[in-house]
Amino acid sequence: MRLLVRFLGFLFTAGTVVFLVGVGVVAGLIWHFSRDLPDYSQLQDYEPPVVTRVHAVDGSLLGEYAKERRLYLPIQAMPKLVINAFLAAEDKNFYEHGGIDYSGMARAGLLLIQNFGSNRRPQGASTITQQVAKNFLLTNEVSFARKIKEALLAMRIERAYSKDKILELYLNEIYLGLGAYGIAAASLVYFDKSVNELTVAEASYLAALPKAPALLHPVKNRDRAIERRNYVIDRLLENGWIKQAEADSARKEPLVVANRANSAHTFAGEYFAEEVRRDILERYGEKKLYEGGLSVRTTLDPKIQVMARKAMVAGLVNYDEQQGYRGAISKLDVSGDWGVKLADIKSLSDISPWRMAVVLETSDQSARIGFQPGRELGGAVSRQRTTGLVTLDGVKWARAAAGPAKGKAPTAVSQVLQPGDVIYADPLYKDGNPVEGQYRLRQIPEISGAMVAMDPSTGRVLAMVGGFSFDQSQFNRATQAYRQPGSTIKPIVYSAALDNGYTPSSVLVDGPIEIDQGQGAGVWRPDNFSVGKYQGPTTLRNALRLSLNTVTVRLAQDIGMPLIGEYAKRYGVYDELPNYLSYALGTGETTVIRMATAYSMIANGGRKVKPTLIDRIQDRYGHTIFRHDQRECRGCDAPGGWKNQTEPQLIDRREQVLDVLTAYQTTSMMEGVVQGGTAMALREVGKPIAGKTGTTTDAKDLWFVGFSPDLVVGLYVGYDKPRSLGRSAQAGHTAAPIARDFMKLALADKPATPFRIPAGIKLVRVDAKTGMRAGPGDSGRTILEAFKPGTAPSDNYSVIGLTDDDGRTQQLPPPETGFIMRPGTGGLW
Repeated sequence: MRLLVRFLGFLFTAGTVVFLVGVGVVAGLIWHFSRDLPDYSQLQDYEPPVVTRVHAVDGSLLGEYAKERRLYLPIQAMPKLVINAFLAAEDKNFYEHGGIDYSGMARAGLLLIQNFGSNRRPQGASTITQQVAKNFLLTNEVSFARKIKEALLAMRIERAYSKDKILELYLNEIYLGLGAYGIAAASLVYFDKSVNELTVAEASYLAALPKAPALLHPVKNRDRAIERRNYVIDRLLENGWIKQAEADSARKEPLVVANRANSAHTFAGEYFAEEVRRDILERYGEKKLYEGGLSVRTTLDPKIQVMARKAMVAGLVNYDEQQGYRGAISKLDVSGDWGVKLADIKSLSDISPWRMAVVLETSDQSARIGFQPGRELGGAVSRQRTTGLVTLDGVKWARAAAGPAKGKAPTAVSQVLQPGDVIYADPLYKDGNPVEGQYRLRQIPEISGAMVAMDPSTGRVLAMVGGFSFDQSQFNRATQAYRQPGSTIKPIVYSAALDNGYTPSSVLVDGPIEIDQGQGAGVWRPDNFSVGKYQGPTTLRNALRLSLNTVTVRLAQDIGMPLIGEYAKRYGVYDELPNYLSYALGTGETTVIRMATAYSMIANGGRKVKPTLIDRIQDRYGHTIFRHDQRECRGCDAPGGWKNQTEPQLIDRREQVLDVLTAYQTTSMMEGVVQGGTAMALREVGKPIAGKTGTTTDAKDLWFVGFSPDLVVGLYVGYDKPRSLGRSAQAGHTAAPIARDFMKLALADKPATPFRIPAGIKLVRVDAKTGMRAGPGDSGRTILEAFKPGTAPSDNYSVIGLTDDDGRTQQLPPPETGFIMRPGTGGLW
C-alpha cells in the first residue's frame, strides 16, 4: 500500500513536472512566435483594391477597371442566404468559437497521421478568422510555424473585432476564380446578378469555390463543381438553414454561368470608355484607377452614341463599297469540320450584326455560307453550326475593285464568292424587313474617320466614334488623329474679322491672287475648289456659303495672320498658329474634338468651353473628388427649406472668347451654308442647323462641323495613311450626309428651335448678292442680315481691297451681270 502511494505520488509529481514543462514550452512557443506577428490593427483601416466603375448618363455600366475585380459590400447588405452558404462550407461554428475550432483541428490532425508519408497536402482546419489572418497578414506557406502564427492572430483578431466585421472582411477579400475577388464581384462575374438575386444553388456554388476555384471551374470541371455545390446544399439543409424542398430543387438546378464581359458594357462605347480610362490614369495614376474603387459618371448618352456609330459606320461602308470589292479576308479548307477552323480566325467583336462566315459552296444564283461558331466559357468551340444563303441581291454592290473586270457589276454570285472564302455577312433587308435565311456580303472598309457629338453650352461629350471598330484599331481618331480641317477653319477666320470691324455684308474680291512667299519659296496661287471660276466682288456671307478660298486669303491678308492665330488659340483649335496665309485655309493639323469644341463656343454665344467626358468622380466612400461643372450656384443651399426666398442663380465665370453678337453673326452665316451652300445635305434634317464643310488638298480629308442650338457634331472621313479619296470627292457629298443622318436621328424628337438672337443685334433687309440695303422693289433677292450696334449695310457699293490711284476704296455700281477678273491682279475689267 505504501508502495502504491509512493508510486502514485511519483506519477503526480512527474505529471506535474511534465505539465509545467509543457506549459513552459507552450508559453515559450507563444512568446517566440508572438515577437514578430504582423500588426492586426491595420485591419481597422483596411482598404482593399476595389474595381473602378464607369457609368453613362443613364446609369448603365460603361466599363470596369481593376487588377482584382472586387466590389466592397458591407455585411449589412449581404443576404442571409449567402452568409449561411459560406458558413456551411467553411466554418459552421463561426459564431461560437473564439477564433480556433479545436474539434476541426483534431480532425485535421487525425487525417495528417493517416496520410503521413503519402505526400498529400495536409487538410486545413482553419476557421474563417484564421483565413482572414492568413489572407490579410500572412503568406500561403504550408508549415506548422505559419499555422501557429495564424492561430495566435486569429485569437487576437477575435478579441479586437466583432464577428460581423471579421466575416465582412473575409467575404470581400476571398478569391473566387475568374478574376473575381469577394462575393459581390463573383456574383456578377459568374451569374451577372447582384448578391440579392442569387438562388440557393448559385449561392452554394460560390460558397464552394474558396477551397479550389480552378478545380471547380463551371465548364472545365462541371461534374466536380456540381458535386461540391451539392455538398454545400446538404450542409445548409443539415444546419436547418434551408428546407428540404429548397434543397431538392437546388440540387436539380443546372449549373449555368453568364460570360460577363470585362470591356465596355455599352454597345458602341469602346472608344469613349478607353478615353475615360486614359483621363483617369492621367489624373490619379494607375493605383487609383485599378484599385481605388472610383465611381465615374460620364457624359455619354447611350442613345446618341448608338446613333452616332450607326451614321458613321454607314457612311464609311457606303463610300468603301462604291470603290468595289477587294476580295475575301482569307481562304479556308472547308473539308471536315469547317467550324473549328473558322473559330481560330480572329473576327471583330464589335461590328454586330456583321458576322464572320466561310463560303461552303457557290452557284450563279447563291452561295451557302457557314457562320463562325462561338466559344464556351472554358474556351471550347461550340458544336452548333449555323448556315445561310448569300443571293445575287447580297453581292450586287460588289464590283471588282481591280483587274480587267474593274467597275463591272456582278451577274452571278460565283463571280464574287468561291468556296473557302472567309467573309463578313449580315442579314439582307428588302423593303425595310429582313429576308429570312438570306444575307448580304460585307467588307471591312479601308477608309476610316471619327465623330464627336457635344453639348455646346457645357462641353459635355455626348457621343464619340473613334473609328470603324475598336477591336480592329484602338487608335482614337476623334482625339488622337491630327488632320487638316480644310474649310471648316473658315468660320474661325470670319469670326475674327467680324469681331474686328467687318460685317456679313462686307464685300471682298473673289478672283485670282498671287502671294510672293519670299526667300525663294516662289509664288503661291491659291484657288477655289472649282478651279478658275470666280464670283467677283462677294459678301462675306456668300464667300463662306460657297467656301471661296481666294476671298478667305484676301481677308486673312487684311486682318493679319497674327490676329487669326490669336482667335484660333482662344478657340483651342491650335496651340500656336504659324503666320502663313495657307493656314487660313485649314492646312494646319488639328483634331475632331478640338474643332467640335471651337464650334461649341460659336453656338453658345462665345463662352469658353472645355470638352469633357466626365461629369463627376467619387471615391470609394462617395465623396466627390472631381466635378466638371464649376459654375457657382448662389442660393442653392437653403437652410431650413423653402421660405419664399429669391430663386437660385448660376454664376458663370467662364471666359468670353468671342463677342456674343459676333457669335450670332457667324452662326447666321453658317446657317446660310446649310440652306444654300456646300452643306445643303443637312436641309433634310428639317431643323435650324449651322455648319461648314471642309475638303482638304487632293481630297485627303472630308469634314463637316456644325450645330443646332443644343447639339454640336464634328466629323471627318479619310484614310489612316492619307491619300486622295478621289478627284470628285467633296465633303458636301460624303461627310455632310453622315452628319445629316446623325442629326436626323438625334433631333427627331426635338422641336425646331431657332438660334437665339441676342440683344443688340439688328436685322436689316439687304440685297443677297451685294450686301447693300434693300430697296422697295428688291424683295425677290433680299435676306435679313444681322448687324451690331453702330454698323449698317452700305449705301454705296464698295469692295474692300480695291482702291483707286490715290489709295481710296473704290465706290462701284452694284453688279448686275457679274464681273470678269483680270488674272494676276484682282482688279476689275
